[in-house]
Amino acid sequence: MADLPMARESHAGASFITGCNGVRLVLRLRAMSSPFGPAPVSALVVVDRAVSELRRGLDVVVTDDAGQRLRIAAAEYATPDRLAGFAGENARLLLTSRRAATLKLRPLVGDPIALPLAGQLDAATIASLADPTLDLDNPLRGPFSILRRAPMAAEFAAVKLMKLARLLPAALVVEATAADDGLLEVSASAITDYDDAAARGLRIVSDARVPLADAEQARIIGFRPADGGIEHLAILIGDPPRREPVLSRLHSECFTGDLLGSLRCDCGEQLRGAIRTIAAAGGGVVLYLAQEGRGIGLMNKLKAYRLQDQGFDTVEANERLGFDPDERIFRPAAEMLRLMGFDAVRLLTNNPEKVAGLKASGINVVERVPHAFPANNHNEFYLATKKAKSGHLL
Repeated sequence: MADLPMARESHAGASFITGCNGVRLVLRLRAMSSPFGPAPVSALVVVDRAVSELRRGLDVVVTDDAGQRLRIAAAEYATPDRLAGFAGENARLLLTSRRAATLKLRPLVGDPIALPLAGQLDAATIASLADPTLDLDNPLRGPFSILRRAPMAAEFAAVKLMKLARLLPAALVVEATAADDGLLEVSASAITDYDDAAARGLRIVSDARVPLADAEQARIIGFRPADGGIEHLAILIGDPPRREPVLSRLHSECFTGDLLGSLRCDCGEQLRGAIRTIAAAGGGVVLYLAQEGRGIGLMNKLKAYRLQDQGFDTVEANERLGFDPDERIFRPAAEMLRLMGFDAVRLLTNNPEKVAGLKASGINVVERVPHAFPANNHNEFYLATKKAKSGHLL
């Protein structure tokens, strides 16, 4: 196999300062170089720390350039005890406009929308507003008042941070005070820039030969962002020449389909079919991206499945959860291709958004190669929805 070009890296020390409560953090790190400039490693690490805090049920502080400083918490973890820390007339619940629309909250004035907590929202109501799998158990809610103003940058970032944490995109928010000085602080700009910054900082950290049932000449290459966050994999089959467009498949991980053989989707068939097709063609690469459930995470995907069992299609389910129909980004795939020495692809896909996403990230897509499989009685509605609502060429 030809040598893989590696990203250049500036090795430097890091300084950590941790307060007595274990959450304050100061970093001095130098970033890797990239075709698009240095990735701000220190900002990446702080966002990654904030994600960890929220998933543990703790609060963090989000700041923005307008001087806003908000203490935030995941709405899905709301309890009466936790709500005691979100008292006062400025405390509010943030919901995405997609979730608000399913709850018939009008008028919408931005994304996210804010509902005052005082006098109208207890812990049980907050949980039911955040989690649509509880909607059928709570048919009569409201009416609720909405703050009729444009959202703050810090509020937008708070909901984005919930998405990065693979939590439901709903946040409890209150203006931070001096009593919150011990909490981890993260800037709104670091949160909104996180996806691109993490992609810019990807580097190859492992590479091993792994013979597969349908492709014995295969290697698995591991990529990790500079903050040590979510890792992506490439399955390199054969030794495709770097000077020619490489036959490629962008495949988002699917625990249920890829590993368990779920019949609710066609993911497992697409993955194994791509490996067979690429091996038969003499070589290529499958990019296995850590973007479960179209980027919403496995736990939220299971919630979406429950909503589908209630009669909603896959797009409606994601929107009821408060997500966009597809939350994936394709910049990591483009960076992975570049790190392996490829700048042009023949893309195995039925999804025009993958073609557009790679092109927008600087990869030349010279051909879209159809990649479809027959439906079964469990996924035929799912595939029909992808064609009708998501534009898949099936």
